[in-house]
Amino acid sequence: MSNWIEVCALDDIDDEDVIRFDHNGHSYAVYHVAGKVYATDGLCTHEKVHLCDGLVMEHVIECPKHNGRFDIRDGRALGAPVCVNLKTYPAKVEGDRVLVQLGA
Repeated sequence: MSNWIEVCALDDIDDEDVIRFDHNGHSYAVYHVAGKVYATDGLCTHEKVHLCDGLVMEHVIECPKHNGRFDIRDGRALGAPVCVNLKTYPAKVEGDRVLVQLGA
């Protein structure tokens, strides 16, 4: 069973930016790029650093610690030092609210 969880207002995330969202002891990263929203696990798979402190460039998040990069659309690791993909989650906007679908 999956649940759609309200994260924030769309205006709370600048375009080409990311915010941290914590829910049930898990950290997520929620992105706003070119009018769309995306969601991934919130910690880099390399050294567990929060991606919300990283840099968003189009559809890529760069980890703030060792500059590992991931494609936020599918979680794909884009090169060293990261080699493990990020888990992604469905995200959508309803009205002015951002929602992320999390597993139960």
